[in-house]
Amino acid sequence: MRKFIFVFILFISAVTQAQFGSMFGKDPIINLENFDKQRLHWGYFLGFNSYSFKIDYENVGPDIAVEKSTGFNVGLVGNLRLHDHFDLRFEPGLYFNQRNITFPGFANEIDALREVKSTYIHFPLLVKFSSVRTGNIKPYIIGGVGTALNLSSNADARDDNSNNRFRMIKWTNFYEIGFGIDLYFEYFKFSPSIRGVFSLDDELVRDNDPNSPWTSNVSSMSSRGVFVNFTFH
Repeated sequence: MRKFIFVFILFISAVTQAQFGSMFGKDPIINLENFDKQRLHWGYFLGFNSYSFKIDYENVGPDIAVEKSTGFNVGLVGNLRLHDHFDLRFEPGLYFNQRNITFPGFANEIDALREVKSTYIHFPLLVKFSSVRTGNIKPYIIGGVGTALNLSSNADARDDNSNNRFRMIKWTNFYEIGFGIDLYFEYFKFSPSIRGVFSLDDELVRDNDPNSPWTSNVSSMSSRGVFVNFTFH
């Protein structure tokens, strides 16, 4: 998360400095002055993500290790203006990622390691609260709830971890909160943002054996992630 925030701040600083003269200086040329007065407008986003797991246990013991990686996001944005400072947004998107899980108590790496490849389709409904626009810059915070379909869940598979197959539920509910900034250019609005996403469900499908060395000690396994999105309107 710290790396994502650091990269995000560097990127915003670079963009702002590059355009500081005529667009973000003391007396900027106001771009797209009436853009936010539209009742409805559309856009798209690209970005990257990092997923992890929040794991709770039945009994105290060695922790399950989760190795995160950086994934890719792409999606659409529908924005409904509610007020000068409030917007309702629907941002369906496709999120690719992989997490490597290492279970304790195994001498053999093949038995201990599970590569959890995930392809999520997110359906978030969000409320965006924006500050007063200053020149061509307008910060905002955003948050809401949604659901996600995991296309790589293996939920219907009969095989389990004893056959090297890790299983998760298909549908997950979550909440999302973040912040960003709107930058108004001559022909488009660019909105980078960073969000935290937290699952509300236990996503683990237990093994067929109730005494499974992989899943029997897990009381809850929920996804959490950091999204960095670059939105174009």
